[in-house]
Amino acid sequence: MNKGKLYIVPTPIGNLKDITLRALEVLNKVHIVAAEDTRQTLKLLNHYNIKKSLISYHKFNELEEIAQLNFLNYI
Repeated sequence: MNKGKLYIVPTPIGNLKDITLRALEVLNKVHIVAAEDTRQTLKLLNHYNIKKSLISYHKFNELEEIAQLNFLNYI
């Protein structure tokens, strides 16, 4: 069985153009994006025309959302 991969991708704090090419490569490659703030992440993804499913994942909902990310075990 193949296992999924988790990528930790740093994103720009201010200027959306401050993202690295490697970060854009990873964001284009992944199946789903888990983000602390989906509103800001959606702005970034839209700026670079990247269409991905988003999951809101932060310390206040991590127990509920971990089940959604569990599918990585089966990819």
